[in-house]
Amino acid sequence: MSQLSFFSAESTPPAVDDLAGLLAAPGQVVTVAGGARVSVVVDRLWRAQAIADMMADCGITPEIADTDEGHPLVRSAPTPELMPTARSWTRGAVKAVPAGWTPGPRALRAWALASGRLAADGSRFAFGLDPHAPDTHPVLAESLMRVGIAPTLAGARGSTPELRITGRRRLGRLVDTVGEAPPGVVEWPTTP
Repeated sequence: MSQLSFFSAESTPPAVDDLAGLLAAPGQVVTVAGGARVSVVVDRLWRAQAIADMMADCGITPEIADTDEGHPLVRSAPTPELMPTARSWTRGAVKAVPAGWTPGPRALRAWALASGRLAADGSRFAFGLDPHAPDTHPVLAESLMRVGIAPTLAGARGSTPELRITGRRRLGRLVDTVGEAPPGVVEWPTTP
């Protein structure tokens, strides 16, 4: 039985700012009538359901739909509470990581839900990045370093860029931070 960390996602109350973790992944934010909306296309329905639960925990109404290609899409209802996130994560029409962004435990949890990948042998966990926003990749690597999890950037020139976390100590730190896997979640960080 593991001990709950004082800095884990489970010990941190939900906040709208946590949804910025979706923007570290391939998520998008747009300003619309009534505020801003965060959305992310994911590869599995369990991801969309877990993200929708996280949005609801923050007091934001989620919606799950399918893209034209048949991929699950989860998005928030437009809300004024997401306007600060929209302003801080965009430069003009381009996604940009806010200067000095340090992801909290629940933002890391959202990022893991949206695009996390566990290696088959459990030796590494990777946070997926937005292939359409390559300028964010090194900045997001620095953001992970600020929380004590040093990643390796892989696939930067391909269609599936990611930040890989390897090593028992780094994976242990990640597991302590993101907490236990939500119900139904398949790919979640573990300590080898």
